[in-house]
Amino acid sequence: MTIKSFLSHRKFKWFLVISIIFVWLGISAVGGPTFGKLSTVANNDQASYLPSSADSTKVANLESKFITNSQFPAVVLITSNKFAPTDYVKLSGMVSGFRQIPAVGSNPSNVLGPIPSKDGKALEYIVSVNSLDKIQNTVATMTNVVNKNISDNQKGYVTGPVGLASALFKAFAGIDGKLIYVTLVVVFVILLLVYRAIILPFLVLGTALFALSGAGLVVYHGVLWNWFKLNGQSQGILSILVIGACTDYSLLLTSRFREALTHHESKFEAMAFAWKRSFEPILASGLTVILGLLCLIFSDLNSNKGLGPVAASGIVFAVLSALTFLPAFLAILGRKAFWPFVPKFLGIEEKVVLKNGLEDRSGFWKAVSEFVAKRSRILWITLFILLIASAFNLTQFKATGVTQLDSILGQSNAVDGQNELSKHFPAGSGSPLIVIASKDKAVLLINKIESNKGIISAVPVVDANKQIKVVNNQIMINVTLDYVSGSAASQEVVMKLRNELPSIDKTALVGGSTAVSLDVNNNAKRDLRVITPLILFVILIILIVLLRSLVAPVILILSVILSFTATIGISAFLFNHVFHFPGSDASIPLYGFVFLVALGVDYNIFLMTRVREESLKLGTHAGILRGLSVTGSVITSAGVVLASTFAALSVIPILFLLEIAFIVAFGVLLDTLIVRTLLVPALSYDLGKYIWWPNIPKSDR
Repeated sequence: MTIKSFLSHRKFKWFLVISIIFVWLGISAVGGPTFGKLSTVANNDQASYLPSSADSTKVANLESKFITNSQFPAVVLITSNKFAPTDYVKLSGMVSGFRQIPAVGSNPSNVLGPIPSKDGKALEYIVSVNSLDKIQNTVATMTNVVNKNISDNQKGYVTGPVGLASALFKAFAGIDGKLIYVTLVVVFVILLLVYRAIILPFLVLGTALFALSGAGLVVYHGVLWNWFKLNGQSQGILSILVIGACTDYSLLLTSRFREALTHHESKFEAMAFAWKRSFEPILASGLTVILGLLCLIFSDLNSNKGLGPVAASGIVFAVLSALTFLPAFLAILGRKAFWPFVPKFLGIEEKVVLKNGLEDRSGFWKAVSEFVAKRSRILWITLFILLIASAFNLTQFKATGVTQLDSILGQSNAVDGQNELSKHFPAGSGSPLIVIASKDKAVLLINKIESNKGIISAVPVVDANKQIKVVNNQIMINVTLDYVSGSAASQEVVMKLRNELPSIDKTALVGGSTAVSLDVNNNAKRDLRVITPLILFVILIILIVLLRSLVAPVILILSVILSFTATIGISAFLFNHVFHFPGSDASIPLYGFVFLVALGVDYNIFLMTRVREESLKLGTHAGILRGLSVTGSVITSAGVVLASTFAALSVIPILFLLEIAFIVAFGVLLDTLIVRTLLVPALSYDLGKYIWWPNIPKSDR
């Protein structure tokens, strides 16, 4: 028996598909539980996002020399219209209750208060927590202590950095469970409507879950081995991206398989045909997303730098699962996978001479293709103008960052407490700026700092003897602001101090949570300027290689840029005037660009690879119409699935994820329904054979 005959033997085919399935079962058995543990290695501390060169990072490193034991402040706030003398006695019982909490301890300096407000309507306790491990349990215990000691006419809050961090952890707690379940249910319903089959949706979702298991295995150990960083945002995006992309690739493969079953009696031969035709567009699509994401490793922000390999790992497994596990299972099931609407074998495909490529087509997508042919020039010009008009509002997109208060959505005791705190105490209480400077300039620095508007006090850190603490001839000054930490007003104070203090002391550094927010915003803007052209260049090269053309890739790149700018312009209008969002994280434009450009190109790849395949046989004009008509339903379904998966991010009560969910979902639908369906085909039809320049097909010569 020759090698060729052995490889084509039925027993070998069965051995191959069963082996592939068992390999993926093994990956799932190991990687599935690991994926569920990703939250345990995620780090949501914004300060860890910054590079070592940032002033905030330098301050954080120096701060540890002044405060030997890690202390994280919680602010306990009690409010009432009026406090009676007996209330102070009763509320003093909270102090002993706080000191019984393991994360607080019995050290008297760990609980300060009660500190009355000037208006007499609030009392403040500063409770120092020595660990953020099990922070939600710590905050829950503190809340219980508060509730046991307050009266009916009083309200208690646990807020400050610890309270807000706990609220943030609680918001991200849905990443592992709720987000995955909602996404799977939404995708399952859509797949039922698309396929009108019972078995296939389970198979496609299984393909995505196997991909998630493999990605979880790599990401979990990659974080443990310090290859890259993971935060809650990256974790949520990983789940959504893998499920959405894997479903898209599966839709393309199953569509070609169903088509092949009508012309191949053997299910193995049909799968071989479908796999061969799907391999190139799926691989090219995956590569555009993978390489686009890996461009993020050139980011200055560790959060962006970590997202690159995290999300790219997911796409690698999405491609592998769609090209191995799914074909293996489909080859076993054959036509049964499409039950109850089983495709029938119609006989060997005959070569039919077509004039416009639509003679054997019918229905909605034939009508769309005919419309594109009749109105190609006026159609693409009109759409171009409309998209340009939509992009005019681009400059109104407020990607200047938001405070931690604004980033947490829904009801939160910590957020409510922080809002109440700003009514009775300086809004920056518990989140001071930190200035590290030379001790020789202490008096001048403090006077200069306190002369600035919005600064309540500038107090040096003292040692056990109540003397100013000096480390390596430097002192640390806590600066309390009258502005909410991370707000635009507080960031202006940081910028002003960074401009003014070096004239007194060249070594002066300004850090703290507000400075961290400012540095994150500045680095995010730098990343947008540097990384976006790099992504475009990488994707352009892939398209040139895939389509063997210079003109078509440029058209596709320009179309997704136009789609992205229109999406951001429309989002800016809706965020500002309809949803009334307070602003957007500075990283959102970059995230939106990465996903919309890389994923938007996917649908153009699916379309144009089929157009090229048909153009080689029929000529460019007929190839465009036929390619559009035969891929219309599957690509539209893929776009709807991906938009729905990203929309599922909105179930996590974080403003960043809600805005990303809207931008990507809206942008994908715009790209799928308008750009890929009408703009690109119409412009390509108008240009004709020249879209393939310099490699014009023989059928057009």
